[in-house]
Amino acid sequence: MSENLLSATWHTWLTLAVVAGATVTMAREKLGPDLVMFGALCSLVVAGVIAPSEALVGFSRPEVATIGVLFVCAAAVRETGALKMISGIIFGASTRPLTVLTRLVIPTALMSAFMNNTPIVAMFIPAVRSHARRLGISPSRLLIPLAYASMFGGTCTLIGTSANLVVSGMMAQSGQPEMGMLEIGKVGLPMTLAGLVYLLVVGPHLLPNRRGSRTALEQDAREYLVEVEVDKASPLVGRTVNDAGLRNLPGLFLAEIRRRHGLIISPVSPQDILDAGDRLVLTGVASTVEGLLVEFPGLHPVDEQLSLADLRLFEVVISHRSELVDRTVRDAGFRRRFDAAILAVHRAGERIEGRIGDIVLRPGDTLMLSASEGFRAVWQNSPSFYLVSEVRPQMERRYNRARLAMVVVLAMVLVPATTSVPMLVSAMGGLVLLVATGCIGLRGAREAINWPVLVLIGSAFGLSRALEVSGAAGLLGTGLLEATVSFGPRATLAAVYILGVFVASFISNAAAAALLFPVAMKAAAMGGFDARPFAMALALAASAGFSTPIGCQPNLLVYGPGGYRYLDFTRIGLPLNLLFLVMALTLVPVVWPF
Repeated sequence: MSENLLSATWHTWLTLAVVAGATVTMAREKLGPDLVMFGALCSLVVAGVIAPSEALVGFSRPEVATIGVLFVCAAAVRETGALKMISGIIFGASTRPLTVLTRLVIPTALMSAFMNNTPIVAMFIPAVRSHARRLGISPSRLLIPLAYASMFGGTCTLIGTSANLVVSGMMAQSGQPEMGMLEIGKVGLPMTLAGLVYLLVVGPHLLPNRRGSRTALEQDAREYLVEVEVDKASPLVGRTVNDAGLRNLPGLFLAEIRRRHGLIISPVSPQDILDAGDRLVLTGVASTVEGLLVEFPGLHPVDEQLSLADLRLFEVVISHRSELVDRTVRDAGFRRRFDAAILAVHRAGERIEGRIGDIVLRPGDTLMLSASEGFRAVWQNSPSFYLVSEVRPQMERRYNRARLAMVVVLAMVLVPATTSVPMLVSAMGGLVLLVATGCIGLRGAREAINWPVLVLIGSAFGLSRALEVSGAAGLLGTGLLEATVSFGPRATLAAVYILGVFVASFISNAAAAALLFPVAMKAAAMGGFDARPFAMALALAASAGFSTPIGCQPNLLVYGPGGYRYLDFTRIGLPLNLLFLVMALTLVPVVWPF
């Protein structure tokens, strides 16, 4: 190892520094991972570490195109209402918590084997919370299992998660056979079954009993602040609060009146007279705010530019990598940037005081937004926040095509699994059928593509190549091998798996797989081992970021709505990581010998 350190060039050290900096930046969630990865790649190109032709080769990889097509196919399933139909079938009339948990995690894992897990989790969150409310249990008893089950399913097929496609592409790039459609499932399926048993047997003893954001709102209406303004033409002008009908509102409480000249009236008397430009601060639950705006047409959100005729209410959760974190609503220019007005802010366990514009946003904050009908289509894949639900659901305009969409997606998976047709060709064929049959429109297809993810993965291929050509991968691979070679190849495999899980716990699984792939390959080559078991172990590890809420989107999606704390994921996720480690070290060498 010391000889390798002495022989390392400045390109090697620069590459290591850039990759380490990118990893830390992504883990801190201050910038989008796509910007971080592409910026790191540009830095290495400018420094001459890697040629532009090599840096950009990832953007022409079939795997990147496949992921883009699969985004559209998943959107078609969502737009037809197939997932909503399935969620109704899943819960049925079940009332026992263990039965509900069983009926939730098994179908979730199955669907996640063939679809991106993020839309599945996002679609199921409102249904899970609603069913939990009917049963009188906390959503926190169900939402972590929902997230974990979606991650389990991704280890069963090639298309279960983008990390699998990335690893498959890098295997082909390094001269190995690509990953088969169901190949990783030889180990992924047993691990999934073990994980489901863990959730059903051990999970109920470790899952916390917390109030989720929606549950907290309904149990404590004062957790939401709503600020509306009295229009100058409003019939409320000149009337007392009592005469205007603003006393004893169902689910709402008028807390303050703020005059234009700065006077704040609190507490509010029934005899206080309303004036044009008054800002009324109310507290209440999401479902009653819509009724307030409809019943009192002279009231509007503090942002006058929003048309009440086009109002839709959405619930979103601030992500950990959002640029909105640690900024006030006003300084962030939220209305201008997202064309949406914040009606309320909820933070689990903390009452938020003051003007909405002055509230400093934090990760996990739940916002209720008033926005136009197109808000979901434009911002559902935004790195700033996760769209949890619409408070007023839209009618599913393509519901009669739900079964057709599911059949097309199933055929799209089975064709490459049973024939020699490449996955990209099958996915493109499925896309053509979904558009031609009206399962998704052209506009919906265009908006469904998550460009930041594609930029992230394309850049990751380039960074992976830079690690190879600079000698950085060889340096790290040698260190990994030297630290474990005396204990045999299984110890080296364990080191690769543990490193993969650790990195994937803080950055996206696709980025973790891409950055560690060349290191794993070098360690295998220098030890004289077959590279395939190490590649497969890395793919499995990249989908095992259970111990933190920030490593993968499913965990982030349930973090706020479940009212979870950071250590909740560690308490239930760490034993699961140990279980999967033992299973990977046992099964991977059997399926893919060294």
